[in-house]
Amino acid sequence: MKAGIHPEYRTVLFHDTAADVFFLIGSTADTDRTHKHTDGNTYPYFALDVSSASHPIYTGQQRKTQAEGRIAGFNKRFAAFGSSGKKVEVE
Repeated sequence: MKAGIHPEYRTVLFHDTAADVFFLIGSTADTDRTHKHTDGNTYPYFALDVSSASHPIYTGQQRKTQAEGRIAGFNKRFAAFGSSGKKVEVE
């Protein structure tokens, strides 16, 4: 690696504020804040709004009724196009 052009790679403490979960991850994230972790060491601190600990897709909290409603609405709206009996040829 060429000296002086790469960001510093270090262990950074990421905090998902929505789920109040901390992650220690190697990163080049630039931050001036520090926080003392439960292991007694002080790490650079980076606050997150959403992570895998709080995102609905990863936690299984996603609303399925909304998705089912969209599919039902789509099928209702375009059901007439499929049942017309006309065939469209594509070249």
